[in-house]
Formats: sequence, C-alpha cells, structure tokens
Amino acid sequence: QPHLVESGGGLVQPGGSLRLSCAASGFTLGNYDIGWFRQAPGKEREGISCITSGSRRTHYVDSVKGRFTISRDNTKNTVWLQMSNLRPEDTAVYYCAARPSSSVVEVEPARYDYWGQGIQVTVSS
Repeated sequence: QPHLVESGGGLVQPGGSLRLSCAASGFTLGNYDIGWFRQAPGKEREGISCITSGSRRTHYVDSVKGRFTISRDNTKNTVWLQMSNLRPEDTAVYYCAARPSSSVVEVEPARYDYWGQGIQVTVSS
C-alpha cells in the first residue's frame, strides 16, 4: 500500500524558510511523479509544484515561482520542497501526492492517486 508522510512544517516568520519532506514507502518512488499541494482555510486545495519521476521536469505555479524549489532522491524515497521568502499567504496545510510516471507536468489534484496526511505551515510574526 503506497504511503506518503510529510514532515518539516511549523511556524516561521515572514521572509523565513522551511524545507518540507515527503517520505514514501510501500511503492517504488522512481515510478511516480510527485506533486506538492496546499489548502488554506476556506479555500480549495491547490497544486503548487510537481516533479516528474526522473527529475527531468519540474513545474511551479506563479505564486511560488522563484521562492520554492522541488527536488527528489529516489534512492532515499524522499521528495523535498524548499520554501524561501515565505509570506503570510503561504499559510496552509501542505500535502504531497503521487501519480504514475508521466512526461507531462501536472498540478491538478484530481490527477493524483496517493496522498499524505498533510502538515501545517504557518507564516506569521
């Protein structure tokens, strides 16, 4: 059974940084694309970044482009989201999710099959 667990969230001041980790088990990470998503209170879940299975392609939505970096190490069964210059509007529950390998970058939540439980990120002074 595929299993994803996020870690690294917490409270950070505006302008600060956090690195989220997504640890995978129960499946071969190298066969899956991974996306990061977030959901703020009262808002729909939105995709913010993704990385294809072999790290050949990455994608960022405009709101995080230049501030967030996605990376992965399939040998460690882990995907990371490095978040810098954080803003209060980045406050949300962050999720990682997996879908079978594709050459197409995709951040639509409905396209993903397996999800972590989510982790809170709060940006506040």
